[in-house]
Amino acid sequence: MKDFPSCFGENGVQVADSSSSNSGKNAQNLVTCIYQCRIRGRNCLITVTWTKNLMGQSVTVGVDDSCNQSLCKFEIKPWLFTKRKGSKSLEAYSCNIDVFWDLSSAKFGSGPEALGGFYVGVVVDKEMVLLLGDMKKEAFKKTNASPSSLGAVFIAKKEHVFGKRVFATKAQLCADGKIHDLLIECDTSVTDPCLVVRVDGKTLLQVKRLKWKFRGNDTIIVNRMAVEVLWDVHSWLFGLPPAGNAVFMFRTCQSTEKSLSFSEDMTTTNSKSQSFGFSLILYAWKNE
Repeated sequence: MKDFPSCFGENGVQVADSSSSNSGKNAQNLVTCIYQCRIRGRNCLITVTWTKNLMGQSVTVGVDDSCNQSLCKFEIKPWLFTKRKGSKSLEAYSCNIDVFWDLSSAKFGSGPEALGGFYVGVVVDKEMVLLLGDMKKEAFKKTNASPSSLGAVFIAKKEHVFGKRVFATKAQLCADGKIHDLLIECDTSVTDPCLVVRVDGKTLLQVKRLKWKFRGNDTIIVNRMAVEVLWDVHSWLFGLPPAGNAVFMFRTCQSTEKSLSFSEDMTTTNSKSQSFGFSLILYAWKNE
């Protein structure tokens, strides 16, 4: 199966289980964020991947067309002194794409993403299409760019989570900007395991008879917004070894009209995929 994301467009979104290319030990502590933007009238994707390993943190910025064909890509390694701030010019669709960054004062927590004291900006034809971080004033001063009237939209996030029975993360599921505590609980050592999903401590989904319902989908309500939940825990229950990873998707719905099919390889299709807003994909690895 293809890695995430395969293609964002009118034909749908493909989400793949990463176990074919990673193992629990090799699944680095990484977070991938996908932003959709317009470059010269074309739909494009900006992929920002934060990685943490024994060498330290790094961030990779890539620009792809709407079918995941790479236009440009480069990696920033802030633990190298010369890479902590800088810029790089690229070209695609006969226009200039400039990436600026300052990670010299970046603050990191236990995860790979920078928490503050930084900026990463993508400028297209002197317009700031994407700006990450809390140093926005410094970023605009450095780039001499103007705010874009059609800025990038945050459409998807992928991350790996680890645990024995409980898997937790934080996510901005709704447009109100609130960060929610998201918890998935599943004890596969019992005879009849149950899958539980909690948001901000409140149980919103329970899947019983999980061995019969190891793949499926349901809808929960978070702050009056419908959130589609899709799961595939086949590897947890029947995989060799059973400590492989499960895959979960949380997808916000912008309309009540849904046409969803969920196939065996975690491919979701929707002829009106624009009706969906933000997608969070979690690869949940069991630590034994």
